[in-house]
Amino acid sequence: MNGDGEGFDEGVKMEKLVFMWGYLPGALPQRSPILSPVVVRLPPSSIARTSWKDVCGGGCGFAMAISDSGKLITWGSTDDLGQSYVTSGKHGEMPEPFPIPTETTIVKAAACWAHCVAVTESGEVYTWGWKECIPSGKVFGSPSTGLSIEKDVFEKQSLLTEQVSPRSQGSRSSGGTVSGSDSRGGDETTKRRRVSPSKPSAESSSSGDETLSALPCLVTFNPGVRIATVAAGGRHTLALSVSDIGQVWGWGYGGEGQLGLGSRIRMVSSPHPVPCIDSSFARDHSMSLSRASRGSEGQGFRVPGNYIKGIACGGRHSAVITDAGALLTFGWGLYGQCGQGSTDDELSPTCVSSLLGIRIEGVAAGLWHTVCISADGDVYAFGGNQFGQLGTGADQAETLPRLLDAPSLENVNAKIVSCGARHSAVVTDDDRIFCWGWNKYGQLGLGDVIDRNIPTQVPIDGFIPRNVACGWWHTLLLAESPT
Repeated sequence: MNGDGEGFDEGVKMEKLVFMWGYLPGALPQRSPILSPVVVRLPPSSIARTSWKDVCGGGCGFAMAISDSGKLITWGSTDDLGQSYVTSGKHGEMPEPFPIPTETTIVKAAACWAHCVAVTESGEVYTWGWKECIPSGKVFGSPSTGLSIEKDVFEKQSLLTEQVSPRSQGSRSSGGTVSGSDSRGGDETTKRRRVSPSKPSAESSSSGDETLSALPCLVTFNPGVRIATVAAGGRHTLALSVSDIGQVWGWGYGGEGQLGLGSRIRMVSSPHPVPCIDSSFARDHSMSLSRASRGSEGQGFRVPGNYIKGIACGGRHSAVITDAGALLTFGWGLYGQCGQGSTDDELSPTCVSSLLGIRIEGVAAGLWHTVCISADGDVYAFGGNQFGQLGTGADQAETLPRLLDAPSLENVNAKIVSCGARHSAVVTDDDRIFCWGWNKYGQLGLGDVIDRNIPTQVPIDGFIPRNVACGWWHTLLLAESPT
C-alpha cells in the first residue's frame, strides 16, 4: 500500500531514526494505540546494530523497516487477535530481524493485511504470509506440520470483511462522485466474528493459522529477471523488474481485475507479466467523464511512455506509472478508486485520462482509495472517502482525480506519498509530513483519535522527514537528526 517514493539523500551522513504511531499491539507494553510519534529502537543484536535505511510500512498490527546492514526488521503484535500476525516473524515490543536467509541483503519490502514481500540486492524476491498470496517456489526454514489450505474458505469468505461483495455495497453515480451504503463507521457492521471492542477487528477470512506460512519463499521468475521493487495488495502482489525494462509481474487473486490480465481470473499461482504499455489504452477525455459513454466506443490511443517506473497495490486495485508520467489503474472500482469517472472494475491497465498532460511521479493505494503526486508537487486523490482519506475536506467519494487545495498544502510541494487502509500521508520538499483520514487508532500521529478530512501536519520537531510508509492501522516515518 506504499507509494514508490525516492526515499532520502545518501550524500550526507546523519543519524537516521524511525518513528511510529497508530495501532501496533505489542510495540509498547500496554498494547494500546500510539497517538503521537514514538522513536523505534534498533535491536541490540549484532547483525543489525547499525542504523536505519528505510521504512516499509507493514501489515495488520505489525511493522517493517530495513537496517542499513540490509536486514528486514519487524515488530508489532503479540496479541491473539487474528493468527495472521505470524507473518511478521518473531514480533513483540523489541524489533528483530526477520529470518530471511542470512546471506541476503534486503533493499525493498512491502506488506498488506497478511502477507509480506521483500526484494534483495541481487533482485530476488522472497514472500511469506497468507498462503493464497504465495506462489510456488523454494521455501526456506523448517516446514510446519499440520498446515493445510482449504480452497472453499477463500471462495466463501473475503480476505477483508469490510470488503463485502464488490456489487453488494454502494450505489452507482453518473457524475464524479459515488455514494455508498457503508457511511462513516458503517463498515463495522460487516465484521464476521466477535472481537474485543477495545481493539480493531482482524479483517480476515481465517480464524486460524492453517492458511498462513511464516516461512519465506523464494519466488521463481523467468531466467534473468531481476526485480527492483514490489507492492502488496489485499490478496495480490506486483513486482517491477529492472532486467526487462520496467516489466510488471503479478500473482495472487485477480477476481476484480487487480492483476490487469483482462479477465476476472481468480488465482495466478506464479508471477505473470502484466501487459501495461502495449495493451493499455486511454479513452477519449470527454468519453471518460461519462459512465454512459464508457466502453468500446471510447476512442483509444497509445499511453505515453515506454516502460513502467512505479507500482502500487490497494486492497483490490492496482496502479502503475509510466516513464512519461502517465498513471494507469486496474482492479476493483466500486468507490471510484480507479479514477475513471465511474464505479466499474477495470480488468486491464487503463490510463487515467483526466490526468493526461500532468506528469505523475508517485502513487499509493489504500483499501478503497488512491493518492498520487505530480512532478510539480501537487496531490491528487480519488476513491472512497468515508473517513476523509482523500483529504478533500469532505467525506464524499470521488471517481475522478481531485486536486487537493487545502490551505495546509498551499505553496507546498509533495514528494513522497503513502496510504494505509483508510488514511494517507505525504512528505513535502520543505521537510514536513502531513497525514489525513481515519484516526481511530492514532494512525495520523496528531495526539488524538479524531479523523481529519484535510492534510494536517504531524509535529516532528527537530527532525527531517525522509520517507513515510503507512501500514494497515499505523504509520512509520524515516527521519534524520540534524545534529
